[in-house]
Amino acid sequence: MLRGALPVRWNPVAAVLAFIGVGAVAGLPFLRVAPNRLVSGEAVSLLRTLDGPSWGWLALLLALMLAPLLRPTRAVLWFQVIGAVALLAGLLAVAGSYASQVALTESPLARTALGGAFWTLLIVLWLTVVDALQRLQVGLAVRIAVLLMAVILFSLPLLSGACDALSIMKEWANQSGVFGAAVLRHIAIVLAALLPTLCLGLPLGWWVCKSARGRQALFPVLNIIQTIPSIALFGLLMAPLALLAAAYPTLARAGISGVGMAPGVIALILYSLLPVVRGTLAGLEQVPAAVREAARGMGMSPLQIFYRVEVPLALPVLLAGARTATNQAIGLAAVTALIGAGGLGAIMFEGLFSSAHDLVLLGVLPIVALAVLADTAFKVLITVTQGPQTRLATGPQAALQP
Repeated sequence: MLRGALPVRWNPVAAVLAFIGVGAVAGLPFLRVAPNRLVSGEAVSLLRTLDGPSWGWLALLLALMLAPLLRPTRAVLWFQVIGAVALLAGLLAVAGSYASQVALTESPLARTALGGAFWTLLIVLWLTVVDALQRLQVGLAVRIAVLLMAVILFSLPLLSGACDALSIMKEWANQSGVFGAAVLRHIAIVLAALLPTLCLGLPLGWWVCKSARGRQALFPVLNIIQTIPSIALFGLLMAPLALLAAAYPTLARAGISGVGMAPGVIALILYSLLPVVRGTLAGLEQVPAAVREAARGMGMSPLQIFYRVEVPLALPVLLAGARTATNQAIGLAAVTALIGAGGLGAIMFEGLFSSAHDLVLLGVLPIVALAVLADTAFKVLITVTQGPQTRLATGPQAALQP
């Protein structure tokens, strides 16, 4: 800190988020009411949607916007966490209530869509929660509890039927027959890509760790694959797979062809190899040589050293690479719908092609939710597997204990 400078007595990160939130409320529509799903409709501000008790949500929002100007004590930070989580559900309830009123006065084709202010406030509030938890320095268990509380509170208006009049819920009702199958298909595409990726990436990571020539040969190829656009890579795979299916009918009967799941999964495997190989390499390289020497001194074979020493110590970094690959695969799996693989991408692109924005969101939001769930699961696994790292700090022999 510079001489003579005053200590920071306010939260600059939360202040920026509050400024963005105020700007969204002032300049963006909270809802849009349209006569049908294909037009943007009339903009409705947040103030127009409030009546009676719902003004309390506005008071809470204003309090959260002013909180960053206070000194970030633990009480203020916990108020931001609890208030923001409650407001996530409150804003959705306000939107659902106004949509229900519109449904009583407009035609059955009328749609009430969530506007830019709603989505901006949603992001701002969640980032406020993340920032406050970071400053509170809470553990992973508390973070997961806050996430579960946010999910439960946000789900209450949806499960109660209070939001059924919203356009996105009407789209869900129209797609309810295929929505569950699309989610399962999306997960199947991701798992079908990740399992072979791990089976290939882990040995390749071990190989490049032991061989400098292997590193020089493999990483340029993987880096080039990352630069190829996904659509182009799908196109490059379609012709060879179609020829293989025509030449070998057994492959065609197994589902391998120029379109469908096969080229999508192969492309995802190629994209996911780089983070897995890099994570494996980084994890193995950070294992101290003293630990390996201690293992050799205890009479371990090279294979035992790999499985009982190197892998446990490298596991947190290795899982970080798998975490990156998983989140990348969840996002890219949506694009495989363009070549007939199905999944949530099929719903998303159906909305794009028909100019139905809420149908696009119906495909996009579950993808975001899957990515958040996968990321949280990997964070838990990384935390659990850091036990060997703690033992490593007490000495090489301690790291070799079961």
